[in-house]
Amino acid sequence: MQINQIAAQLYTLREYLQTPQDIAASLKKVRTIGYEAVQVSGMGPICEEELVSICDGEGITICATHESTDTILNEPQRVVERMQKLSCAYTAVPYPNGLSLDSVASVEAYAARIDAAGKVLFDNDLTLMYHNHEIEFARIDGQMVLEVLYDSTDPNHLQGEIDTYWVQFGGGDPVDWCQRLQNRLPVIHLKDYAVSTDRKPMFAEIGYGNLNWPAILDAAQEAGCQWFVIEQDTTPGDPFDSLKMSFDFLRDNFTD
Repeated sequence: MQINQIAAQLYTLREYLQTPQDIAASLKKVRTIGYEAVQVSGMGPICEEELVSICDGEGITICATHESTDTILNEPQRVVERMQKLSCAYTAVPYPNGLSLDSVASVEAYAARIDAAGKVLFDNDLTLMYHNHEIEFARIDGQMVLEVLYDSTDPNHLQGEIDTYWVQFGGGDPVDWCQRLQNRLPVIHLKDYAVSTDRKPMFAEIGYGNLNWPAILDAAQEAGCQWFVIEQDTTPGDPFDSLKMSFDFLRDNFTD
């Protein structure tokens, strides 16, 4: 893994991204930490041209985004237009908001809609990915939701964006899922998984939890992963400090 493949998921900093001025100040801090790339998510209103100008000024690549599930499924051409303005090739379905996943038929119907949207992106040289939480690890009639989603879609129309924390939370194995998505995993979300003294799972900085990072990162690289995106949904203090701790751990232990 090269240091310029490590990106910050800006959802981690969502409270500091509410205005264009906040976004500019926060991206400057992100670049100072050492990040050369970001995934766009959780921002307040800002036009694509201004966001690109800020990132270009800091020497930051927009490697991926998250767009709303509703827009992806119902207005994929709008997503295409936004991605082209951002000069960004990857986006992901972030969560099945308001959609029923309580039967194999409903999951297959969801997969069909994702596949159709993904084809629109693919036809425009863009890539749609799927970002999992724990809900996709539910089993329906013996079939795991996430397995049905990937099995029911064309790999050209849907790639993976595995989230290591939520895989673990759902009872899966992050290494196994990297291996399953061979040549179908351009982006991975790196989140560590820890347990508090009162027995509750909690987000942790990379290297400060319990996940097997050597095995996960090896498997992701073998799967062809291009972007290693650090995200922490909640942090114990300043999220910039958490992003720095995670970046430093990867830089010092896993970059070439």
